[in-house]
Amino acid sequence: MLTPGPIGVFDSGYGGLTILSKIQSLMPEYDYCYLGDNSRAPYGARSFDVVYEFTKQAVMALFDKGCNLVILACNTASAKALRTIQQKDLPHINPEKRVLGVIRPTAEIIGSVTKSRHIGVLGTTGTIQSESYPIEINKLFPDIHVESEACPMWVPLVENKEYEREGADYFIKKNLNNILQKDPLIDTLILGCTHYPLLLNKIKAFLPENVIALSQGEYVARSLQDYLFRHPEMASVCTKGGITRYYTTESPYKFSEAAAIFLNKEIEVERITLE
Repeated sequence: MLTPGPIGVFDSGYGGLTILSKIQSLMPEYDYCYLGDNSRAPYGARSFDVVYEFTKQAVMALFDKGCNLVILACNTASAKALRTIQQKDLPHINPEKRVLGVIRPTAEIIGSVTKSRHIGVLGTTGTIQSESYPIEINKLFPDIHVESEACPMWVPLVENKEYEREGADYFIKKNLNNILQKDPLIDTLILGCTHYPLLLNKIKAFLPENVIALSQGEYVARSLQDYLFRHPEMASVCTKGGITRYYTTESPYKFSEAAAIFLNKEIEVERITLE
């Protein structure tokens, strides 16, 4: 029997706050527990084994905080660690607990968005190399052609507060041009990294009118709402007090300062160690 607790949200850094904010907006009644592994971020270029090890440590920490349901609000963790944790670890840790990712909810809606059936995925090097998006999308929609483009400079632009400056234009235009040259029929781009919504205005400015860019947050939030509706046994062990607690493996002050970029508000943060 599970003891009721908050919904856990994990990211290697700050980007998952864009997912959390959408979830909070849609379901403000629930309690949440956000953990950013900022001391070891970014995960994007790390190996599968290392990302799995780090992600499992974070999931265990959130379980220790009382979470019964954890969302991996990190595309790299979802791509490189989710399946192993679900299939290998949860049956032994606690088969009643759940860990969900952000790739599947995004893949599920793409078929109703694209008209040309040609889409692009923009993400970190790790997410793109994992091919998780093409695999998930083609399971659901075998007729959709998927091109991918790694954008290794985009996360540093956001975290160094350069995402609205002219210096960001070069890298954004370069990656957009690359993927559209690979497949000129693309009409939909998935922003496959939780940092990228902060670049959305610039991305839109450099895209042709017939190409749209999809941010993940609202789709992940709707998917979670639907999941809890379909699984009342899990909803019943997610507490409802409207409280969110924030944890980081780095400096709380640094996290709070950076979080303001994503949340537009000040928050209290506690430092924890993962092992």
